[in-house]
Amino acid sequence: MSFVTKHGLWSEEQKDAAHRLRRMVEDNGLTTVRLSFPDQHGILRGKTLVASEALNSLESGCSITTTLLAKDTSHRTVFPVFTAGGGFGMSEMQGGGDLLMVADPTTFKILPWSPTSGWLLCDLYFADGRAVPFATRGLYRAVLERLGQRGYDFMAGLEVECHVFKREDARLRPTDAGSPGQPGEPPTVSLLTQGYQYLTEQRFDQMEPALDLIRRDLTALGLPLRSIELEYGPSQCELVFQPTTGMMPADTMVLLRSAVKQICQRNGYHATFMCRPRIPNVMSSGWHLHQSLVSRATGQNAFMSTEGEPLSALGKAYMAGLLDHARASAVFSTPTINGYKRYRSYSLAPDRAIWGRDNRGVMIRVLGGPDDPATRLENRIGEPAANPYLYMASQILSGLDGVDRALDPGPSADTPYETKASLLPKSLREAVFALSDDPFFRSAMGEQFVDYYAHIKNAEIERFQAEISEWEQREYFELF
Repeated sequence: MSFVTKHGLWSEEQKDAAHRLRRMVEDNGLTTVRLSFPDQHGILRGKTLVASEALNSLESGCSITTTLLAKDTSHRTVFPVFTAGGGFGMSEMQGGGDLLMVADPTTFKILPWSPTSGWLLCDLYFADGRAVPFATRGLYRAVLERLGQRGYDFMAGLEVECHVFKREDARLRPTDAGSPGQPGEPPTVSLLTQGYQYLTEQRFDQMEPALDLIRRDLTALGLPLRSIELEYGPSQCELVFQPTTGMMPADTMVLLRSAVKQICQRNGYHATFMCRPRIPNVMSSGWHLHQSLVSRATGQNAFMSTEGEPLSALGKAYMAGLLDHARASAVFSTPTINGYKRYRSYSLAPDRAIWGRDNRGVMIRVLGGPDDPATRLENRIGEPAANPYLYMASQILSGLDGVDRALDPGPSADTPYETKASLLPKSLREAVFALSDDPFFRSAMGEQFVDYYAHIKNAEIERFQAEISEWEQREYFELF
């Protein structure tokens, strides 16, 4: 009996997809299959197997090391994995032992930029069949199941900004290698366009050679791309995706980021989803998450109002939950030190937890209206580097808490930077404190996961604070 069968890990849909997958591997002459899982940062990690071995591992799983879940964004292991419990308080996580990646056959893709390669997204399990509690895709699935028990599906549309530069120097000399805790120097880049000409066709045409490569391969992957647009800053673009439900929007986001970076790297470009690159004159990038709930009983948008209000009663209470938990959930929507440099007053980014009808200075913009099936909330808080599984899970949990407590979001904010409201965190440290001290997320996500995630984020912050910045050198070296 296979590992999948023994522990009942696949649905009937996944079993059918596995049969189709085997035929596709043979019919398309694939030579390798990449097995990947999204780590705590939403970065894909995994192994590439020759096709025959990949098919053999579908139901038996593929081993990977537990330490991949113990790393910060510099790939440094920040838990004492060789102590009892490995720093996690779990014997399964100590000693750098193994976990099993189990493929989700419904995610299978053939990579257009590597046409003899297949790709599969995986979930993580211990040897006894238990789901790994630190695996964020599994956490998000559990939240979706709780939402489904209440009769709703989560629908989300992605609006993601990023930068695409021309790569001048990849910095691949041995001295550029870097190490865990001290990454190597990033590539030297130049702009594809000058900037500050939002949606200007001439500027788009200058970027079109790079953007068309991206469009072609994302479409071939089957991602629900709607548009690629020129954004406000130089070499900045925005990718907009059709709304989808359940796991798909989060899976789309994690594949999107990896795909865009791979496509660009192979063609002499460098794509970055970093919020605010340290390059002169560039603008911050955001990730606006459009969301609504769909009734399983009727198939209708549960946020749609049938009266004069912009939102249904459920939609208003859900939005109030997002606002109420905005500070504590900011570490999930904006998980990097860099991302908090985007929260600026009188800009196109929010700085406080407020909503408005059609105002791009608020945190949540309400789109649609009475009898409009496209009614939704656009949360503008996120950065493109966010782990999509944690971002979306935190949104659902916050919104449902607003529904359960019948919260009121208050009036629409017409002057967003003058309205009195709870301010968003000004730093990652402040956001981590807000999460750690919040009893709601400790209950909704579990103390074990909250402490785990806060530990990783604190490790990154401590490395940042230990480094002497250029600002400090410039400010104090000559003066004192």
